[in-house]
Amino acid sequence: MHTACVLLFASTAQAQISAEDYIDVDPAQARLGQLLFYDKILSGNLNISCGTCHHHDHAGGDGLSLGIGEGGVGVGPDRTPGMGADRIRKRIPRNAPALWNLGHRDINVLFHDGRLTESDLYGNGFDSPAEEWLPKGLDNLLAAQSLFPMTAQFEMAGNPGENEVTGAVHDRIDNGWPIIAKRVRVIPEYGSMFVEAFDHIEEPSEVTIVEIGNALGAFIASEWQSYDSPYDAWLTGTPLPDDADRGRKLFYNSARCASCHAGDLFTDQAFHALGLPAFGPGRTRRWDQISRDVGRMAETDALEDAYKFRTPSLRNVALTGPYGHNGAYATLEAMIRHHADPVAARESWTPADAQLPEVPWLAKVDFAIQQDTREIARQEATIEKRPIDLSEKDIADLVAFLNALTGETADDRPLGRPETVPSGLPVD
Repeated sequence: MHTACVLLFASTAQAQISAEDYIDVDPAQARLGQLLFYDKILSGNLNISCGTCHHHDHAGGDGLSLGIGEGGVGVGPDRTPGMGADRIRKRIPRNAPALWNLGHRDINVLFHDGRLTESDLYGNGFDSPAEEWLPKGLDNLLAAQSLFPMTAQFEMAGNPGENEVTGAVHDRIDNGWPIIAKRVRVIPEYGSMFVEAFDHIEEPSEVTIVEIGNALGAFIASEWQSYDSPYDAWLTGTPLPDDADRGRKLFYNSARCASCHAGDLFTDQAFHALGLPAFGPGRTRRWDQISRDVGRMAETDALEDAYKFRTPSLRNVALTGPYGHNGAYATLEAMIRHHADPVAARESWTPADAQLPEVPWLAKVDFAIQQDTREIARQEATIEKRPIDLSEKDIADLVAFLNALTGETADDRPLGRPETVPSGLPVD
């Protein structure tokens, strides 16, 4: 059978997602996780929360190409880089990924470079940056993932010398978690909630980072479920608008989108080199002398993984721009054009295409990598995509189909953003 026919058949044969497809969650733990998600007590300097960069007002993201982390002020595209000694020292190297459907049972890898997977390698259930120092007892990938922003200097931990958490983390990645756990459990409201939510916790003093991670994982898994889009309705017999249906046929056939964005979640969870325009500080390795991001290769040390990044899910994608591992494109149309002809798109891309709030003291770094012709050539040499001939009408139809992947209740989340949190710290 011709490949296009196989892909189209795969589309029509998909089953609609339901609540049963997600990991089981205790409601009391999810409620606790909601408060922790928006509580800045988890950050070294008490000035940023998980929700700052994964906010309900921005569909679980921040609306920026590269985030403004610890030291910044505000939320979303209006977030500023701070002032004086507290100002940010670096942009977050990668785009804040959306959280939609990460609690689906089929999800098996997290982070843009896939550095977190389920594994027996270290005896704790996960292959992660913490290796054998990740504590045992974490319920799932989301619970494990939630711990790592707390250890990241420019995300939540803060700079050396500023607080005891970041000082401990710089000695060893797991040393900061007990400090954070104690901060949380000594707050009476949190202590009683943990006792109520976790059967094995009899006293607040027993709360560790494991329970905090499990509560955060329960919240993320239950809060960001989405499976009621027009596309889901189409699966049960409701027609799509004409332009979206034309886009669907392109998506599964000549546009070749489904070769990577496959399955019910529209991702193969694999890694591909698309050659997105490079900018920002890069996610440098210890020996890197330039502001580059080699993607999956940084985790595997395999040359064939150079500049590859994980395929994102496309559910609610119309709500979660900018797009790409570094947010290189602000619109779906621009991202489609890049997929259609990566080399041409790289040549026409300009810094103005990036959604980067002005940070004068970082301006020299923001686009410095573009001047390294050898590095740019290395990136271009790995591009996997062959050019695809798409007309303006084709692109518009594909955009219409991607909009049809937006859940009808995407803006109506079960718990949402809390008005206050037990620590008394301000909620972004």
